[in-house]
Amino acid sequence: MPNTAEDLFAFLDSLDIAHKTKAHAPVFTVSESASLRDEIPGGHTKNLFVKDKKDQFFVITVEENASVDLKTVHKVIGASSRVSFGNPEKMLEFLGVVPGSVTVFGALNDTDNNVTFVLDEDLLSEEVINGHPLSNDATTSIGRDDLIRFLEATGHTPLVLKVTG
Repeated sequence: MPNTAEDLFAFLDSLDIAHKTKAHAPVFTVSESASLRDEIPGGHTKNLFVKDKKDQFFVITVEENASVDLKTVHKVIGASSRVSFGNPEKMLEFLGVVPGSVTVFGALNDTDNNVTFVLDEDLLSEEVINGHPLSNDATTSIGRDDLIRFLEATGHTPLVLKVTG
């Protein structure tokens, strides 16, 4: 069974990482979540679960309005070929989430390190980063440096790269 939001919060607490979560109606796209901006300060994220032809998987986390060129991003992130979206079965297996809920916090479920996490360097200009806590019916806010500490504590050293245009 994949970890739940409660497991995520307990893990963050065990690392002494401050976090705040706001429950809301499920949101499946960035545009659906736009109404929450006034209620939740900080950088809001868009997360892409992608793979290359050698089945290397990546979660690319960028600011919600940023664009990622899927035809060229492979050159930046070190993929072996152009990337395409990963299938829902692998998403559930590796991250413990379903489409519409992809999140950097899915690293908690990737205990076998099947996924490389990529953070866009522009996103890290924000002091607070927001993401779904393993489901799309809430948003969890965490400090930028604490996000990196969280990823490292899950066994993932994130790649911090300029992936947006």
